[in-house]
Amino acid sequence: MNYDYDIDRKPIHKSLEKVSIAEALKLGDPSYFNRTLCEVNDTAVRISVFKRDFHWHSHENEDEFFFVLEGELELEVEGHEPFVLKPREGVVVPRGVRHRPKSPQGVVLLMVEPSSVISTGN
Repeated sequence: MNYDYDIDRKPIHKSLEKVSIAEALKLGDPSYFNRTLCEVNDTAVRISVFKRDFHWHSHENEDEFFFVLEGELELEVEGHEPFVLKPREGVVVPRGVRHRPKSPQGVVLLMVEPSSVISTGN
């Protein structure tokens, strides 16, 4: 599996700048990209777009919130039944829990997580 991810952690918008999901969708290849839209205190609001399987990983010190804007996400979580999230559905993956996002048909996610999160995990 190819783990070449297009990730940019630098915030696109500052406080008091309008955030447009439509504009953010133009920022990368729809097979996979991840951008930080803005930061709120020490929390990053990110958009992740992909059409493939991600690898198993965890974040030892941070929780991660996944919220589907478009498409469908299957989120495999170690020790749990997989979550299937559709538009306007989300879930928090607690720190230290191994997980693997999958979306063969494609998904657009909003993610809210501490700015320190490395998207590819530990």
